[in-house]
Amino acid sequence: KLIKDVPYTAADEANAYRLERCKLDIYYPEKEDFATLVWFHGGGLEGGNKELLEGFRRQGFAVVSVNYRLFPKCKCPDYIDDAAQALAWTFANIKTYGGNPDKIYLSGHSAGGYLALMLVLAKEYTAKYGLDADKIAKAYPVSGQTVTHYTIRKERGLPDGLPIIDEYAPMTHAGRGGAPMV
Repeated sequence: KLIKDVPYTAADEANAYRLERCKLDIYYPEKEDFATLVWFHGGGLEGGNKELLEGFRRQGFAVVSVNYRLFPKCKCPDYIDDAAQALAWTFANIKTYGGNPDKIYLSGHSAGGYLALMLVLAKEYTAKYGLDADKIAKAYPVSGQTVTHYTIRKERGLPDGLPIIDEYAPMTHAGRGGAPMV
């Protein structure tokens, strides 16, 4: 089954851009106790949209594909907060569709991989939405930057190619425990 454009923000959200972008699609099998993969799209934090990759279809697990706000209409850490809220929404709601909240996996490609890394390693983002990041079964970040994302550096007016390792660099938070990663 596929349910499209489910909002994961509060019903009384006043920010029109947030209402437009903060939606997710849920693709799930017709069985009980399934695992779920939360997927964040790539696009450099400046583009892209939620998608259901063909390789994820009919595998026996659910996919929650998430949209989040993008630069320049928002700035860091807005997209990280959006990702954290979508993940917390999934933990709170997947059982409604037959899923097991103890079997939630996290992934994304490029900018989505960066977001996955930040949620696993910088636990304060998920904690803001009442979720302990250690409850993530496993994370599969694909091609995510481990330094501060280039779009965040661009927001700050820093030269391209200069690696920055600050609170927005996943590697800053490495070694603080968290979900297993592949």
